[in-house]
Amino acid sequence: MSNAFRSLGNYNYRLWAGGAIVSNVGTWMQRTAQDWLVLTQLTHNNATDMGFVMALQFGPQLLLLPVTGFTVDHVDKRKILLATQSAMGALALGLGLLTVTGLVQLWHVYVFAFLLGCVAAFDSPARQVFVSELVGQEHLSNAVGLNSTSFNAARMIGPAVAGMMIAAVGTGWVFLINAASFVAVLCSLCFLRVHDLHRSEQKKPSRAGMLEGFRYVWRRPEQRAALMMLFLVGTFGVNFPIFISTMSVTVFHKGAGEYGLLTSIMAVGSVSGAFLAAGRSGSRITLLIGGAALFGLGLAIGALMPNYWFFGLALMVVGISAQTFTTSTTSLLQLTTEPAMRGRVMAIMLAIALGGTPIGAPIVGWVADRFGPRWAVCVGAAAGFSAALVGLSYLIRYRGLNVRLTGGRVRIGLAEAVVEQA
Repeated sequence: MSNAFRSLGNYNYRLWAGGAIVSNVGTWMQRTAQDWLVLTQLTHNNATDMGFVMALQFGPQLLLLPVTGFTVDHVDKRKILLATQSAMGALALGLGLLTVTGLVQLWHVYVFAFLLGCVAAFDSPARQVFVSELVGQEHLSNAVGLNSTSFNAARMIGPAVAGMMIAAVGTGWVFLINAASFVAVLCSLCFLRVHDLHRSEQKKPSRAGMLEGFRYVWRRPEQRAALMMLFLVGTFGVNFPIFISTMSVTVFHKGAGEYGLLTSIMAVGSVSGAFLAAGRSGSRITLLIGGAALFGLGLAIGALMPNYWFFGLALMVVGISAQTFTTSTTSLLQLTTEPAMRGRVMAIMLAIALGGTPIGAPIVGWVADRFGPRWAVCVGAAAGFSAALVGLSYLIRYRGLNVRLTGGRVRIGLAEAVVEQA
């Protein structure tokens, strides 16, 4: 099996990946339908309301941080996932029934978004750590890359299908299809060979809990820098539902099908970035810096694009760079964290990546409503460039980054990494 697909040689990972791709397609269909429902059916192209929905959906990652990472480190990850995936399927079913019957109102979407966020706060770190139990430390970086490839392949398929279905039968049926898709991942969890899982020794619960996780990260400058970069990009940069929907509807005057297609076009770049990540043996902070800088450049170019198709091309660059950045961040943090602390560190990472949305999404939505969608995209570009500067600052301070001219050539040098501080 080729190096990029080596984790698929593992039965448990292969079974999990098969169920996950089906569920992920359904999830991306629902995200697209929910955005369209709020923007065009429950409001009159109001990006600020979209920002509030995103804030409610991702805010619980931050609010529940004191318990999510601690729970993941001390409870069977497979059992957590069985519970969370079942709950997410039930929520999709409930919102679907409300929409199909014509009873749905904006406040219903607010409630379902918040409840989904609460469940996802436990589900996301459990899924991240469960990957290491499926494949072990040796293939962890590869499995993280393949997970991202699967997730973004679903992003490529789901929104395009959702756009066509919204136009044909309406948003409610998209939610119902997503509810059914959770059966696939639940079946994969039930049929795993539990005795083959690479489980680490569970630490006994301590009073320190998540505080211990924060102390762990704070002593590691490389992890601190990576998480600060992730905060900037996650809070102000990864507001793609707002960027893409407002540009599509307000600037280019397109319908649901074209909106879904733009999300899928960006996912083509994301799949490429994830596939490249799967072929790497590890992760370095230089990859994060390059990904963040390219992310900023891609959004800056996108903000200037004169028509729909050129904007789509810019989104492909954004997709590649965003995936390079996020996958490299996940791999770096997993590989530099002790197994017993991995759940808490992953919970911190996800809380920072998604928990900043309650801050950034309403601001970006307000900018789109007040100054226009192009200026909102520029906010995302600035976030990417700022994150790259944070990474460069780390290299200068802790890795002795120096640039010198030798023999007419520019040479860049780095000292050894400072792994931990007292």
